[in-house]
Amino acid sequence: MHGHGGYDSDFSDDEHCGESSKRKKRTVEDDLLLQKPFQKEKHGKVAHKQVAAELLDREEARNRRFHLIAMDAYQRHTKFVNDYILYYGGKKEDFKRLGENDKTDLDVIRENHRFLWNEEDEMDMTWEKRLAKKYYDKLFKEYCIADLSKYKENKFGFRWRVEKEVISGKGQFFCGNKYCDKKEGLKSWEVNFGYIEHGEKRNALVKLSKRKEIKSKKRKDKTKKDCEESSHKKSRLSSAEEASKKKDKGHSSSKKSEDSLLSK
Repeated sequence: MHGHGGYDSDFSDDEHCGESSKRKKRTVEDDLLLQKPFQKEKHGKVAHKQVAAELLDREEARNRRFHLIAMDAYQRHTKFVNDYILYYGGKKEDFKRLGENDKTDLDVIRENHRFLWNEEDEMDMTWEKRLAKKYYDKLFKEYCIADLSKYKENKFGFRWRVEKEVISGKGQFFCGNKYCDKKEGLKSWEVNFGYIEHGEKRNALVKLSKRKEIKSKKRKDKTKKDCEESSHKKSRLSSAEEASKKKDKGHSSSKKSEDSLLSK
């Protein structure tokens, strides 16, 4: 380095290097003091290719997970099937599911329903039985709804009421017959209901609200009057028959007397 006096100095470079190193050290210390605890470290160098690839994969996985969460179950299933066919080949017909053995919740309830559940029925509970028991617990088991459409065959059907029927009063304030909506002249009946369920014969005492079968007073009076009139008619007929018989007897006796006179 050339000085102002026109001569070189071997110590001038060392002095300037020492000052620059001290200045850098002071700058680093100031940066460490000013750095916040949650602040990330600054990278002065370009990231390695492997690090960049990992960050890119992580970002793509995050986006893919976000899109999968936004889909419903059917859309996810369709996407996975399409991806499988795209990567491994095949046809969509190979993934077509047979629906012959499909069952809805209602089908499962019908197969496992009980009119009354006891302790033996609640043993070895499967998910089908648990579903049927959950439905049974929601029923209102005070009054029954009766199906009397096959009463001529001496067959009757009973079931418990649902919430809608309880609110409307069906089975308690209206006739408990499934096809009857009468609400006057009702009477509660307790009957012994015998039924066969899952191959086992059972009995249950059920309550039913049904129209009275006792005849009204007016009808009784009319029936009594009809009986009196019929008996009166019978008595009149019998008296008329007796009179006609006596008349016929007298006529025959007079005829006999005339015949005897003529013979003399």
